Amino acid sequence: MNDAGYYLSSFFRINWQIRIMSKKPVKPMAMKKTARQRKAANGYKLPDPIPVGEIVRDVTKKEWQIGPSIGIGGFGEIYAASDVSHSPRKKAALPYVIKIEPHGNGPLFVEMHFYMKVAKPDQIEEWKKQKKLKSLGMPRYLGSGSHECNGLKYRFVVMDRYGKDLWSLFLQNKRVFMLPAVLRVGLQIIDVLEYIHSKMYVHADIKGGNLLLGFQKGTENQVYLVDFGLASHYSQKEYKPDPKKAHNGTIEYTSRDAHVGVPTRRGDLEILAYNMLQWLTSKLPWENNLSDPLYVHQQKSKYMDNIPELMKKCFPKTTPPAVLVKYFQYVASLRHDADPDYEYCQKLLKKGLKDLNCSVGGNLDLSAKAPVTRSSPTKANNKIPSSDDKATASDTEPHNKKKVVASGTGNLNRTKQLRDHFSGSSSSDESDYDKDNADNYSKKAKLCNTNKKTKTNPVPSWRDCPTAIASNVNRAGEYKRINHDNENQRVKKQKKKTDA
Repeated sequence: MNDAGYYLSSFFRINWQIRIMSKKPVKPMAMKKTARQRKAANGYKLPDPIPVGEIVRDVTKKEWQIGPSIGIGGFGEIYAASDVSHSPRKKAALPYVIKIEPHGNGPLFVEMHFYMKVAKPDQIEEWKKQKKLKSLGMPRYLGSGSHECNGLKYRFVVMDRYGKDLWSLFLQNKRVFMLPAVLRVGLQIIDVLEYIHSKMYVHADIKGGNLLLGFQKGTENQVYLVDFGLASHYSQKEYKPDPKKAHNGTIEYTSRDAHVGVPTRRGDLEILAYNMLQWLTSKLPWENNLSDPLYVHQQKSKYMDNIPELMKKCFPKTTPPAVLVKYFQYVASLRHDADPDYEYCQKLLKKGLKDLNCSVGGNLDLSAKAPVTRSSPTKANNKIPSSDDKATASDTEPHNKKKVVASGTGNLNRTKQLRDHFSGSSSSDESDYDKDNADNYSKKAKLCNTNKKTKTNPVPSWRDCPTAIASNVNRAGEYKRINHDNENQRVKKQKKKTDA
């Protein structure tokens, strides 16, 4: 390369470097801030808020209008809704609800397909006619589908709207329900369980939070069993524990079968028994350690093998209701594949109401009231019913009689105890069940008898309270404010008159 070529190439190289250096540095692209996906406490994604007035179309092209949000569950959100073709009157409460969850979640998918198979309105009406029922606490399936909003895809299901849940009322009532109310709720839930069991499903999560009162006029005393996110088919064949499904449900009420991952019909009846026991006594014996499911399972197995001990634990100062003991003992007697005798369970609870002089179809009466105390039992009836008590002709009888063996489990190895209990080969399944094991209970406690007069001690008036007197209280909630300046002047004037 000659000198001219060298200088020319150097010129272009230097000129290119100057041009590169003179350019402004490029700023990195700012990342768009994306809103964090809402999540429930259990880790499931929650849908972003759906705007009020949004129209969704179900699989039949029927249109529903989204109303305000009325609740957030563990898997999705619930909105009030209306049928676009039948707009509600102004200021009228929206009669339907739409449950929505992101497509990535699974529980609503399970619940939606359960409703599609089991809860169509004509299916429910046919069952009511067959069983001669005026009402059934089974939610109706009204529609379902998928909907896209703001670039996100959701699935939804449409149902009737319901009222307050029993758990909220239980807490408002200082964690206690009256026995008549408990028996009436139990009767309604047994009706629903018989229906879903006839469709080869179990619920597996019966609890106060999933029991809702009717919302429409005339349904205020009807209880509806909702939330079928854990509903599954049951098997009448081999008993196969599934560790992946172990302890499914709400730990306080999970049945012994569900603790080992086996869905059963007797498990649903057992869950109902735990609920009724808690409603009457405020607390279950294993609630002190709910973080340990194995401990809870062991406690349930111990007490279900010894119902009298369970009753002594839960009713330390009062006589346990005979009807509750009989129900527990019947549930404990069932094999995992047995067809529960729903008619016997219903007659049992109805007889309990009759013994209390209460009607079967009366008001639930879940309002806040002080619990009624039972009279002290006499020596003749002061014992826990056992399977050796003689039967009486007045009691109803289950079709498959079995006897409960109250065996001690204190010194057994936990693993062996649970395996033996769920093997289906215990001696309690091979012996006869004595349905009348609670006949010696005291029947003197008539909780609904309001004719009996009781003497009460006179209650001191609040006006006698020193604080009320010192504060110059005129009536409850108010007090007369004293002007201290005027009071001081009055005292000084009085003192001058005295000195003079």
